[in-house]
Parts: sequence; structure tokens; C-alpha cells
Amino acid sequence: MRRYYEFAIVVTLIGALALLLLGALDSVRDDMEEAIVQSEAANLRLGLVEVLTHRAAFGGNLPQSNNPVDWVASKPTNYLGEFDTVPDARSAWYFDRQTGELVYCFHSGNRARFRLGRGGKDVDGRIVISGISLQRLDKRHE
Repeated sequence: MRRYYEFAIVVTLIGALALLLLGALDSVRDDMEEAIVQSEAANLRLGLVEVLTHRAAFGGNLPQSNNPVDWVASKPTNYLGEFDTVPDARSAWYFDRQTGELVYCFHSGNRARFRLGRGGKDVDGRIVISGISLQRLDKRHE
């Protein structure tokens, strides 16, 4: 009978440790996803710099689109396209035509929003060339 109590205690401890581990893994997942979003935004900013540098060297017109993905050669990973309504997707990028924002929907439901800035103001120390920048807006939970 004593062995059954010992077994029950061991199973309870292992279950409690597993729950703590799952909570920690979820936190790490959020941090990794944020790092991926920052990396993709940096790649988009570099792509914008490349377009503006090419224009400065060879002339031509800038794209009229407010979607920064239309400006750059490579799209972010998991980019779904342009939508008029919010798509039911997680861990994916899309462009919201209604608000003119590039949005990343986190697995948790939070959204990181970016807008193509025009006008030449230095925002948060980000790169602004020829008045063009990619600005991160506030986070929202929907």
C-alpha cells in the first residue's frame, strides 16, 4: 500500500513540473515569435533602403502602394497577401487594406502593426531615406 502512495506522489510531482515547463515554453515561444517579427521588419526596412538607393542611382518612380511588401523583392515568411477583413490566421503576415497596415498575427492573438511612413520624420531612430520609413505601431489584442 505504501508503494501506491509513493507512486501517486511521484506522478503528482512530475505532473506539476510538466505544467511549469509548458508555461515556460509558451513564454519562450512568444519571445521567439517577437524576435522573428523584428527580424522580418528589419529585412523589410533593408529592402526599402535598397529600393530607394536604386531609385537615387538610376532614377524612376517609387511604387504608389502603401503595402511595403509591394516595394521589396522578398516577402516575409508566411505572408498571406492583402485583405479587406482580418483573416483567421495565426503566425502569419497580411496587409490590411482598410487601415493601410502590414500586420503580423501572433499565435497568442496579439498583432504587430507596421505602416509605411512617408514624410521624412525620424521615428524611433529608424532609417528614414527620401522620406520613407517602416514604422511599428502599437500592439493590439483582438
